[in-house]
Amino acid sequence: MGHWLMKSEPDVFGIEDLAKARRKTTHWDGVRNYQARTYLRDGMRVGDLAFFYHSNCDEPAIVGIVEVVRAGYPDHTAFDANDAHFDADSDPKQPRWFMVDVRFTRKLARPITLATLRNHSAGALKGLALLRRGNRLSVMPVSVAHWKFILGLA
Repeated sequence: MGHWLMKSEPDVFGIEDLAKARRKTTHWDGVRNYQARTYLRDGMRVGDLAFFYHSNCDEPAIVGIVEVVRAGYPDHTAFDANDAHFDADSDPKQPRWFMVDVRFTRKLARPITLATLRNHSAGALKGLALLRRGNRLSVMPVSVAHWKFILGLA
């Protein structure tokens, strides 16, 4: 089983939105970064778990856990000219962008803030992709050791 961190802006799509979704499941679309796309397309598998991270807000934090319930497949929003994530250069015959489906597992009892995570950046969370300077990926792997440590902070 793999472990991941997936970022979303809470005013666009937050953990509460996922919890209210039909079957508490949705596709994770709109990723337009090649490295993150590769994680979605080639790395994520059914059964993998991911931290749901609220980004670009007053207090960025891990707020919940989701499960991957469908592995990578072409992101249909890239082909829809009326969608905010439309990519005119993306070809349905050779898709450029991919997405996965995720299901809400649970909210954390309390958010684990970015500040809290940074407090452990030189120790137990050394090397965590989220804490690397300049890292803006919306999807990133999390090692088993980091996963367990972060859960212990919850």
